[in-house]
Amino acid sequence: MIKKILEYIENKNLDALKAILTTAEEMEILHAYHDLSPKQQTLVFRMLQKDTAMAVFELLDTDQQQHLIASFKEETTIEFVNEMAPDDRVRLLDEMPAGVAQRLIASLSPEERESTNVLMGYEEETAGRIMTTEFITLRRNMTVDEALDKVSVQAEDKETVYTLFVTDDAKKLEGVLTLKTLLIARGPTGRVISKTDGNTHISDIMSKSAISVPTDMDQEEVARILQELDLLAIPVVDSEGRVVGIVTIDDAVDVLEDEVTEDILDSAGLVDITGNESDRSELLVNGKLWAIWKVRLPILLITLAFGMFSGVIIGEFEASLESIAAVAIFIPLIMGMSGNVGTQSSTVFARGVALGHIDMKKFLKPFLKEVGIGLSIGIVIGAASGVISAIWQGEPMLGLAVGLSLIATVTTASLLGFLVPFVLIRFNVDQAAGSAPIITSIKDIVGLLMYFLFVNIFMGNML
Repeated sequence: MIKKILEYIENKNLDALKAILTTAEEMEILHAYHDLSPKQQTLVFRMLQKDTAMAVFELLDTDQQQHLIASFKEETTIEFVNEMAPDDRVRLLDEMPAGVAQRLIASLSPEERESTNVLMGYEEETAGRIMTTEFITLRRNMTVDEALDKVSVQAEDKETVYTLFVTDDAKKLEGVLTLKTLLIARGPTGRVISKTDGNTHISDIMSKSAISVPTDMDQEEVARILQELDLLAIPVVDSEGRVVGIVTIDDAVDVLEDEVTEDILDSAGLVDITGNESDRSELLVNGKLWAIWKVRLPILLITLAFGMFSGVIIGEFEASLESIAAVAIFIPLIMGMSGNVGTQSSTVFARGVALGHIDMKKFLKPFLKEVGIGLSIGIVIGAASGVISAIWQGEPMLGLAVGLSLIATVTTASLLGFLVPFVLIRFNVDQAAGSAPIITSIKDIVGLLMYFLFVNIFMGNML
């Protein structure tokens, strides 16, 4: 399906695109959706019928939902958020800027606003925060027919009907039964199978050993209970034992996925970092000028000092440059090549940390491995550059100085690519603003020192 969608988009055949999306299942669209670019995703979503679009929207990650909302007109955003299940709505609002979330809550219908505010009143990462208030309750004195009538009337507006909870007049939990049990009790021909001479009552077929969780239970613990007991839903009760919502298995799966990701980041020592990165990014992109200066200028002033020191080094070896003009030719090569390697190493580090491949608590092993890789790359590049330089300038000693300088500076750059962001993270400094300038400044100083040192060692008799 994805191939056809991409083909229709490329050929701008929107009629064919709309036709294939109209007949496609929601899960087919969802699978194809993940393989599209953000612009293509927006186009495809706009081509969906309203009911299908709403169903697909609720299945998307919150990041993807926010991307789509950013492309909606205000009235469309309000409509979509208003029609979401309360728990899904709260999860989306939690990820949005506070001002945007408040405006969206204010735009909800009174009923939806009330259910949203109820959920947002509970502590984050608790059962109360992730539960839905859209569920069906039955009474123990109901007949099977009465119960089925209630389910059929309310099913369309509820998140799940497969598990039904029995409560008393005070909304306290008395029992639980499945829709399957209810249908079996009615019999294959629609005739109620009675245990007595009268109609079967809910109290006759329900299980009285219903399990519930309090509103303040940690969401991961709730998810584990659902997983371990193989439940589709579990009721959530308040301090007085009243059922105020249910947590469904789809919410539990989302929680467990998030917790696994958090555990990976925690093992890398990055839970706090990931929490800070969003705020730092928001500040650097949308913050006030003075706030941005406070983050970026100190690092740049430090690197300015390093840059001036590089100029001092060149000034100290001015005599070498005047005696052998060819020495100056290879300064850009040495500084540029080491810069490329430093950028590679810092990128490898950042991605490795983000994906949990580098454990911040066991930093030495990957650090030493990267230094070894940098040394091996430096030897290959240094040898090739040294030979070419010697042949080009007809000075074997200059080629040797260039080769050894590249080995030293490339190794140093790979070392810095891992070490600098590691240190910045440990000291809670924004590595996005600091890593590259510091790496560049230090490797430039080291590169110049090494190069002129080797030039003086091997070509001192010519100076």
